[in-house]
Amino acid sequence: MAGINIPGVTDQYNTSSTIEKLMEVERIPLTREQKTLDGYKAEKDAWRDVNKSLSSLRDSVKTLYSYENPFNNKLTESTEAAAVTAEAGRAAELQSFKIDVIQPASQDRFLSAELEANYKVPAGVYTFKVGEKQLTINWKGGTLKEFSTSVNKRGKNIVNTMIIGASAGKKTLLLEGLATGKENKLIFEDAALDFAKEIGMITPVISESYTFGTEQNEINPVRFSTQDNEQKNMPSLSVNGVTFDEESYVASPRSSFKVNVPQNIKNDSDLTVKFSVKAEPTSDITIALNEKPVYPELQGSGFASFADIIIENEISDSQIKIPEEKPEPLNPIETEEVLYAIMNDGSERLIETKGLLQGEKEITLPLSDYQGIQSIAVKNRNTGINLTLSKIQAYNPKAKAGYKVLNAISEADDAIIKYEGITIRREKNDIDDVIPEITLHLHDKTEKTATLTVKADVEASKNALINFVGKYNQTIAQLNVLSQTNEEIINELDYLTDEEVETMKSRLGLFQTDFSLGSIKSNLSTILNTSYAFSDDAEITMLNQIGISTNASGTSGSYSQSRLRGYLEIDEKKLDSALENHLDDIKALFGYDSDGDLIVDSGIAFNVDKQVSAYTQTGGILSMRTSSLDSKIKSSESKITKLEDQMNQKEAEYKKKFGSMESSLNSLESQQTAISNFTKQQQKNSN
Repeated sequence: MAGINIPGVTDQYNTSSTIEKLMEVERIPLTREQKTLDGYKAEKDAWRDVNKSLSSLRDSVKTLYSYENPFNNKLTESTEAAAVTAEAGRAAELQSFKIDVIQPASQDRFLSAELEANYKVPAGVYTFKVGEKQLTINWKGGTLKEFSTSVNKRGKNIVNTMIIGASAGKKTLLLEGLATGKENKLIFEDAALDFAKEIGMITPVISESYTFGTEQNEINPVRFSTQDNEQKNMPSLSVNGVTFDEESYVASPRSSFKVNVPQNIKNDSDLTVKFSVKAEPTSDITIALNEKPVYPELQGSGFASFADIIIENEISDSQIKIPEEKPEPLNPIETEEVLYAIMNDGSERLIETKGLLQGEKEITLPLSDYQGIQSIAVKNRNTGINLTLSKIQAYNPKAKAGYKVLNAISEADDAIIKYEGITIRREKNDIDDVIPEITLHLHDKTEKTATLTVKADVEASKNALINFVGKYNQTIAQLNVLSQTNEEIINELDYLTDEEVETMKSRLGLFQTDFSLGSIKSNLSTILNTSYAFSDDAEITMLNQIGISTNASGTSGSYSQSRLRGYLEIDEKKLDSALENHLDDIKALFGYDSDGDLIVDSGIAFNVDKQVSAYTQTGGILSMRTSSLDSKIKSSESKITKLEDQMNQKEAEYKKKFGSMESSLNSLESQQTAISNFTKQQQKNSN
């Protein structure tokens, strides 16, 4: 009996294989178009990677000539780094300078007495002031820890607290203002004042001040110094030109005096001396002095006459010799160095009065900084300025608020430094207005004068150049692989991963007929080998002079395929030497202004950027390439979709026809079987 055949389920006549073979022929156009699409996509990926590589190269060269170029980076070194460091801006001059840190700026940091661990902070309105900032807390009462947490939560940038374990079962509260500077003292008001007294942080004091320099008899002459007489025939400094008008002393031009500091004041280092000095212009004494005869003028000997007779007297023999040459005229003197502290040992310490000639100057002298002061002296060396010194006050700044601190870890005070012999005060430890483009960072008092040096950041420049060479070589490697068919090119690139090697191999020679790759490679090579004469005295005008070239190792006579392919090499010793000695030339080599409009318009980096931009910018060569491929990919995908629909239709048609054929054959086979069975049955019956 013949087997049962179900169309679409059994395959008695091998129709599936026949249909598949027929479809393979039908799919030839579809397969061809799919390969074309894969080719387009491969080309697009390759162009995208070229664009990525060129963009990376462009980014690296931009850093070599832009405002942020590494050749302007500066480093600073300090011989007393624990006390003072500096940060130099890009426009800072290469220089060395000396700094003495008399004291860094400090903040108020006060400790309480020892408190019981279960101490309760009473309810009230607590007000803390630091400079112009204020913190007010409406405290409902609670533990010391709860109070500390509340203050810290609300007192950001104003005050901070800390609870410190003292002896067994005891706590101490640390309260600190968060701003440095003499004007940023921590002030207690309202309930905070009572609280600070209660916990032994402060104690009431009577604010006292002392005044001296209010009497005529306090004017004392100053010891003459050779430096006080700047010019020959200039009047010496004298006390004779000093007057007193009950409120102040007036020192006329070329006059001097001193006021002694009372014994009870100069021995109290908590006191600060305060007064003002005012400069007022007056007639310059050199005008009259230059017009005044320096030597006596001798009159003629005279004569007698009678009628027509004239008798001359004999010439006087006074023996006075008049020099033939007149003395040099006196030049006016104008200086702000007029105020001195005279110490116990007789030495004089200049008191800074910068800005005095613009008007009145307030002077404050903390006696803790002037231990051993004997008197305050005015030396008016000026020839056309009167100086007015106000009465002098001494006061205790710690008692200004009516209380003094009992346990101060530190007290708010200004930073004091000496630069070029000038004493400078600032309220912060970061000082950026003393030396142009340099910020000083004060950490501690200097034991000895610190020397700070500003120098070029050569390492940053070197790293940027190495990065440029690496990006350039990666770009050249891609261009070589895409434009040539020699697999040796890939084998030379030992930095590639296995996956990258396979990708490179699949792209080998992909664009060998595209002349744009050869063009950009040639143009880049020309830019790198051109001489850039940016100035008449430039010593570095070519890239190979700083140790970067296709034969930087200098091994002449040896054959190297990598050199022929345009890869750059670095002679590190030569590069280090060039960076150390010719940094400005190297900066100009990569980018300089050739027409004086203050805009970089030439140099290696500028020209490479300009060349690469033509390829990578929007609407550039690579953008056009990928845009064209996008159109082709879209068209190919449409064809493939259409062909796939046709293939599905054709396959369904074949299956339908072969199904009908199988059904007809099965029907014929069934009839044949029935006839055969009937014949056999008839034969059997006849027997």
